[in-house]
Amino acid sequence: MKPSWRENGLPMAVMLGLIAAWELLVRAADIPAYTLPAPSLVAQTLVANFGSLASSWWVTLKITFGALALACAGGALIAAVFALSPTLERALFPVAVVLQVTPIVAVAPLILIYVESTNAALLLCAWIVAFFPVLSNTVVGLRAADPQLRSLFRLYRATPWQRLRLLRMPAALPYFIAGLKISGGLSLIGAVTAEMVAGAAGRETGLASRILEASFRTETPKMFAALSLLVATGVMIFWLFNALSRRLLGPWHASESARQL
Repeated sequence: MKPSWRENGLPMAVMLGLIAAWELLVRAADIPAYTLPAPSLVAQTLVANFGSLASSWWVTLKITFGALALACAGGALIAAVFALSPTLERALFPVAVVLQVTPIVAVAPLILIYVESTNAALLLCAWIVAFFPVLSNTVVGLRAADPQLRSLFRLYRATPWQRLRLLRMPAALPYFIAGLKISGGLSLIGAVTAEMVAGAAGRETGLASRILEASFRTETPKMFAALSLLVATGVMIFWLFNALSRRLLGPWHASESARQL
């Protein structure tokens, strides 16, 4: 079923309305650009500085999607190992919890000391933030297989690998995708936060460095222009995984079929 106007048009109309209200507020209150630039000025600044911002945007994209790919592969693989070996899960899951609850702002300076490459350090920081939601959601999904089907597999003497591949992995797919939706935004947040902590400068730097540079020079419109690219990236990641969820789960899972009612 094709998305309805209510699903796509209404959110777009609300966003356009908020941007229009922002524009009217700035103009009516005569707010200076260094305090709060109007959306029209932000758009002009984005166009004027798109060359430098685009190169930094590409660096941020590489770190974000690299960390997300590592979190996806690592989280799914370790969750599968935990499903096959509950003993390993009990032994190692607390380590994953420690990584999750430790603030990345506190860990990033240490990682930057121990890892020689700045980009590798930023990638590691973003991975730490994005890894746990994929792992925890997938572990829950692997446990969520129908008990009657599990009994049937045991009755037919299925091997642990067969139970994992044919029963547990399909049951875990909705949970895995839900974890990806969370980790997608967290990988972007981790990449930006780590770069701000690093205070990286130079050509091969991301949008966080452009925001810091603009703040030092009180170039508020340029800060908003870089921020708008970050917001667009986060929305793009969310829509990407929403489309993936519809593609993989729409024909059979209640979480997607209920949205079409």
